[in-house]
Amino acid sequence: MKWVKFRIKTITEAEDIIISALYDIGLEGAQIEDKVPLTAFEKEEMFVDILPDGPEDDGIAYLSFFVEEKEDGGLVLNGEENTSEGILKNIEAELEALRSFMDIGEGAVTVGETEDIDWINNWKQYFHQFTIDDVLVIPSWEEIGPQDKDKLVLHIDPGTAFGTGMHDTTQLCIRALRKFITPRANLLDVGTGSGILAILSLMFGAKAAVGTDLDPCAIEAVRENKEANGIPEDDFKLIIGNIIIEKEIQDQVGYECYDIVTANILAEVLVPLTPVIVHQLKKGGIYIMSGIIDDKEQTVTQAVEAAGLEVLEVNYQGEWVGIVARKPM
Repeated sequence: MKWVKFRIKTITEAEDIIISALYDIGLEGAQIEDKVPLTAFEKEEMFVDILPDGPEDDGIAYLSFFVEEKEDGGLVLNGEENTSEGILKNIEAELEALRSFMDIGEGAVTVGETEDIDWINNWKQYFHQFTIDDVLVIPSWEEIGPQDKDKLVLHIDPGTAFGTGMHDTTQLCIRALRKFITPRANLLDVGTGSGILAILSLMFGAKAAVGTDLDPCAIEAVRENKEANGIPEDDFKLIIGNIIIEKEIQDQVGYECYDIVTANILAEVLVPLTPVIVHQLKKGGIYIMSGIIDDKEQTVTQAVEAAGLEVLEVNYQGEWVGIVARKPM
């Protein structure tokens, strides 16, 4: 199966209106390429290991639309036979109409052909097994080699809720967990994503774990990863909601009942989170944080100390920082 790709060069301000206009002629599912930086809220809602800053926004955007090509080379759009030339002509007419009342930038359209792609599974080529000290992290489509038989094995598939352990911030948290987990500890993981930190805490000997997250997509990812690692249903509970601003979520999570709290989130989220999460920690409890780019270390440290916590460790990996603090007895 092949697809014909129609790619439009435009500007970021025109993305939405062009997508809407072309939807009306049957083109759906636009692929957007631009350099618009993510907002702090968007990053907070993503389930991908923390991303570094991208290139500077230049205002340029590319919109790609794909139409399936039949065996005879014909195209079908809106249930009707069509051709590349016909669809291109319709796109250019829509763009010209938009250009009469707004800036759409260059508005050039290129037409190309691409082979059939497994959009769901294609990303798997980029995720392979790796080790974090004595922990082997392995996806379901790979096998454990004889050299790794003695390692603690974590089966993890990112799915729609990412968090694989490959990123420096996650590894900072994992190493801190390894150091501070005690037998029968209760753990709270804020922004749990794929559940990797909570699952590993149970494998390290914790008694139970609770995770919170904003997006319901985490539910299925956590369920699958719990099942893959043999984690009993009752040992890891997931709560969907914003623990920073939602009192009902705070109540559901509970107060002064966690020996360890982990939060691998951006510094911009850790600052408002810390004075809230201190109430979930037991006296003497450990607070493990990462997702902190190196120039935000002081900002987070100040927030931790202002919440009455004692900084025990500051660890570094790449350009990222991990902070471990303790609530006074």
